[in-house]
Amino acid sequence: MRVGVPKEIKTHEYRVGLTPGAVREYVHAGHEVVVETGAGAGIGASDEVYRTAGARIAATAAEIFSTADMIVKVKEPQPGEWVQLRPGQILFTYLHLAADPEQARGLLASGCTAIAYETVTDSRGGLPLLAPMSEVAGRLSIEAAGGALQRHRGGRGLLLGGVPGVQPAHVVVLGGGVVGTHAARMAAGLGANVTVLDRSLPRLRELDELFEGRVRTRYSTIAAVEQEVFSADVVIGAVLVPGASAPRLVTKAMLKSMKPGSVIVDVAIDQGGCFETSHATTHADPTYEVDGIIHYCVANMPGAVPLTSSEALNNATLPFGLALAAKGLAAVVADPHLRAGLNIHRGRFTHKAAAESLGLPYAPAEQAIAG
Repeated sequence: MRVGVPKEIKTHEYRVGLTPGAVREYVHAGHEVVVETGAGAGIGASDEVYRTAGARIAATAAEIFSTADMIVKVKEPQPGEWVQLRPGQILFTYLHLAADPEQARGLLASGCTAIAYETVTDSRGGLPLLAPMSEVAGRLSIEAAGGALQRHRGGRGLLLGGVPGVQPAHVVVLGGGVVGTHAARMAAGLGANVTVLDRSLPRLRELDELFEGRVRTRYSTIAAVEQEVFSADVVIGAVLVPGASAPRLVTKAMLKSMKPGSVIVDVAIDQGGCFETSHATTHADPTYEVDGIIHYCVANMPGAVPLTSSEALNNATLPFGLALAAKGLAAVVADPHLRAGLNIHRGRFTHKAAAESLGLPYAPAEQAIAG
């Protein structure tokens, strides 16, 4: 199969769909890999490094989209990219369609087969291709919060971990999954007072054992969320419903009862965000203020550390990508976990949660593949 890797064009996105090491694996398996010139610049991988790995370098993204059987990316295709997709072509990348109706319409119209990293599953019910970036984003969320808390950036002027004799910040994490766990780990490591809210008692027990009392856990109810958010200096939105829009846990009205200059970091922004006042921002302009509360809602947070992120992502995606390159659509038919990643096929929505979030018709993957 001919596998194409275009350069990412989202604002300040420096990751790359295939690292040189991953290219070697594809080439070793007998596939042709075409990489757009400069695609690896963000991770310090030159065109020559990709040539040494066995890739052919294309001068433009258009050449890749027009000739590749499978497109491997990191972020969702932008408008200028989805119009270049075609029937029978496989797109393998993050999509986050529940919060992006325009992209969904574009992919449906293209006739391509779109497989989303974030909905591929594993035998334990996890999301193995989302987990690496969730780990990165969870850790980065605390770094972002610490910066936004600084007074010259509009924050309260508070140091996350405090100093001897001065109280540290109170960090509230909404959601105890991968993002929430790594956010809590970073915050607690800096010395902050940390509370994690979740609706799964088994998960709260796991977190209690994991952190050995260094992090407080609390069952998530409306009252509990209000109490914690109102007392917080930092709130991390880390709630995920696979494939669907994130639930809005913090309303605009609640902001008026929060501490002025406190910080919201919405890691769920790719899925629409879990704060009513959230809207996507970029690394170039990451924050804004609503009712005295600083909002950090960068939609591609791991793009800030592309070397770490690209390596971690490729470690996870490689087995699935190689299966798709070897078998094409047959790999989706054979593997229920890869089939869970199928979001769109030949103009039909095949992921129920994403389709329902957008109010669009849904066809089971098996039915869509059968024609």
